[in-house]
Amino acid sequence: METSTEKDLLLIDKLNQVLQHVKNTFVGKDNIIDLMGICLAGRENLFLLGPPGTAKSAMVRELAKLLDGKTFEYLLTRFTEPNELFGPFDIRKLRDGDLVTNTEGMLPEASLVFLDELLNANSAILNSLLMALNEKIFRRGRETKHLPALMFVGASNHLPEDEALQALFDRFLIRVRCDYVDPKLLNEVLLAGWQLERKSVDNPPRITTDEVAQLQAMTAQVDLHEIRPLYIDLIQKLRNAGLSVSDRRAVKLQRLIAASALLCKRTKAQPSDFWVLRYIWDTEEQQEIIAGIVNSVVEADPEKSESHPQAHINAIPNADELYQEVVILMEKWDKPETSLPDRTVIKDRLRYLNGRCEWLTNEEQRKYVQQKMDELWKKILHTGEKA
Repeated sequence: METSTEKDLLLIDKLNQVLQHVKNTFVGKDNIIDLMGICLAGRENLFLLGPPGTAKSAMVRELAKLLDGKTFEYLLTRFTEPNELFGPFDIRKLRDGDLVTNTEGMLPEASLVFLDELLNANSAILNSLLMALNEKIFRRGRETKHLPALMFVGASNHLPEDEALQALFDRFLIRVRCDYVDPKLLNEVLLAGWQLERKSVDNPPRITTDEVAQLQAMTAQVDLHEIRPLYIDLIQKLRNAGLSVSDRRAVKLQRLIAASALLCKRTKAQPSDFWVLRYIWDTEEQQEIIAGIVNSVVEADPEKSESHPQAHINAIPNADELYQEVVILMEKWDKPETSLPDRTVIKDRLRYLNGRCEWLTNEEQRKYVQQKMDELWKKILHTGEKA
């Protein structure tokens, strides 16, 4: 892709319009939705970590509605059998001695696959899933079928605890935390959610699976030559910090870097496209470490005007900012004129900040912020006792 043709640009616009529609529907989830777009254009898999009720399934379903292909969604349990995902043996052919799977309406025919509670997967389906995720191939006995899946999305409320599931988790190149939205955005969330219930959006933007496949082919043509030395240096820095970035992952991540450039209508990648590497953590404790290393490279990119919108947004909380906000909340609480509704807002905000505090990996900083939060909670409880 030496130059972007008008047709190429229209395809990129189509995907960006689809992503914007999903963002308008799910307030406060822009980073997750942008990562969905990156993984879709890069034909890589996305893992969502978060508690129930944070719109993980709903976001995937909304994106699926805007594609013309088949979607397969399944909630895994410890007892899920291969037939439930890949289809049963065809009874008619089984009578003739042929072991052929009837895949109609099942995972092997889907363009978009969503596996909820992914880490409940058992050993019976593990090998088939690993091959499907990594090579986009379904194999059973003498059967071999190339999968049309443009992207797999997995979700769970916990991280893998045993080695077998770690192998499954490893097949999801990008991992992102999906949490409750900031209480400040609750009104917008309610309005967007009500519109979704009423299905009030007429003629939403759409993109076909063939068009997505074309975008995936275009991604492979993005020029990475100039940024490759810097990328090698960044991978080495991450490894030196104790992070496991295998050669396989390092190679595959190039597609996501290229996808970031493509969605910005660039034919060449630049250092700011490394922002996608913030989301390659294995544990939540690694998030801040990775963000610090990646951000130092991203922020040094002089071409900020052409960067992806997510490049200069850091989701990792800052201890000083959290502390200062708690101080402001405390000052508001101490004012006699603060109304009862305002005090309710302060309590909601404090609960949200308490969750953000858990993300701080520096124990000393976390204790420092938590101590101030506890001080405010005591004031709140004391006020309630007097009332």
